Amino acid sequence: MNLVKVSKCRLQVIRENSWESLLLEVLEFCGKYDIVVLDVEDVYVARGTSRRRSEEMTNLHHYRVELFYSVIDMQFQELNNRFDEVNTNLLLCMACLDSKDSFSTFDTSKLIQLAKFYPYEFSLVTLIKLESQLENFVFNMHMDKKFSEVSGIGGLAEKMVATRKHIVLPLVYLLIKLSLILPVATATVERAFSAMNIIKSSLRNRMGDELLNDCLVTYIERDVFASIDNEVIMNRFQSMKNRRGLL
Repeated sequence: MNLVKVSKCRLQVIRENSWESLLLEVLEFCGKYDIVVLDVEDVYVARGTSRRRSEEMTNLHHYRVELFYSVIDMQFQELNNRFDEVNTNLLLCMACLDSKDSFSTFDTSKLIQLAKFYPYEFSLVTLIKLESQLENFVFNMHMDKKFSEVSGIGGLAEKMVATRKHIVLPLVYLLIKLSLILPVATATVERAFSAMNIIKSSLRNRMGDELLNDCLVTYIERDVFASIDNEVIMNRFQSMKNRRGLL
């Protein structure tokens, strides 16, 4: 999240202070390769339109406001969409489970807040039990030398199973599992929506849900299907029902 904040600050600095340096760099490039430079105060004329029909807009306004600022604002919007308030809180709460530096980022209140995002798994009574288990958990982690070299939340889950602490602290282990599942589930959904725009194109907009689902599975998991021999696929297709001829 610190890197996200740094990226936003850098974009803001570029938006406010970098136009003049960018323009100077472009002018030097054009001068070096004998490229005609437009007069920034002249009226901007879009390609395919006549000067009389063009809007009252200077070249400076077009390239600075409609291109330079617009591109940076699009990057701002992308960062804000991907790291909104809910996602930011989730990531910051998940970071409290990191075992680095003897669980230096451990925070019971933030982990309780993380559990509240899952009301079906953690009821009000379960949250009280979770708070008690979290206090026992951090004491246990500091005392047990086996957890001193654990790396990441995934390594923490593996070590808890190896030491059978997932049985002693089941609610803490459930919270760790949910933290591990969340990024995978989010990425899978985003991949599915991205693939849907490719599979269900304007030429195939009448595709039914069942066929669309089958095509999405084969497209998203294409690495798995690439390892399957074509002969196996044809035999499977042939055995589904009788065909007019053998494949």
